[in-house]
Amino acid sequence: MIVDSRKRCHVTDHPLRLFVPYLALSLLQLVVLYSGPGWAVTTSKAMLMPLLGAAVLLAVRRPRPSPVWLLIAALAGSWVGDVLLSFPGWFVPGLLAFLVAHVAFIVLFLRLPVPVGRRRLPTWTLVYVAWYVAFLALLGAHLGALLVPVAVYGAVLATMAALAAGRGGLIALGGAFFVVSDSVLALGRFLPGYEFALHDLVVMSTYLAAQGLIALGVVAGLRAAPAASAQPSPAPSRRVGATDR
Repeated sequence: MIVDSRKRCHVTDHPLRLFVPYLALSLLQLVVLYSGPGWAVTTSKAMLMPLLGAAVLLAVRRPRPSPVWLLIAALAGSWVGDVLLSFPGWFVPGLLAFLVAHVAFIVLFLRLPVPVGRRRLPTWTLVYVAWYVAFLALLGAHLGALLVPVAVYGAVLATMAALAAGRGGLIALGGAFFVVSDSVLALGRFLPGYEFALHDLVVMSTYLAAQGLIALGVVAGLRAAPAASAQPSPAPSRRVGATDR
């Protein structure tokens, strides 16, 4: 007998609609980022990760598997980082908070099953090694005392993105967006003479897309995994005898 996959994975029907409030607040954040006022930027930014976490918890009913809690831990670390980076002088603590978030993402991706026919680390993820080398080559001379912390963060970020690529789909795209967001953020903070009119918009839009895509991808994966396991396995093939044709 085939068990209903929705009951087995405890994922609600049509979970995408639960992410609509996060999408709406993300769009509002991008608007007030340029229109102000400042308090609206800070407040809406601080609400984003809790709203995304709530969508995940509502989408996956109890008992929730460990990947859900690892995702919540990653979003919590990101929320701390968002809040800290909203205020001057808190860059290093904010960086540490996001480092913790990426470690949680790494553990999460290692816990998720690798899709059938996909490598844990696809060959094309070598692009993240190239990105890391180029990142340090471009910014290393300008980092000063922050060279080691930023280098460690970059290595963890590249590892997270590479493992996300192994999960494919939305999660892979989310990992790539995270690299884009943090790269542009680092250029604006450390590269002398850097000018980019859309800097804030690119940093924030790619960051919000990264978080949303990863969260949605994890929820979708939890919904799909039991469906695959619920399919009846084919009967074992009979050994072919010498007289069989």
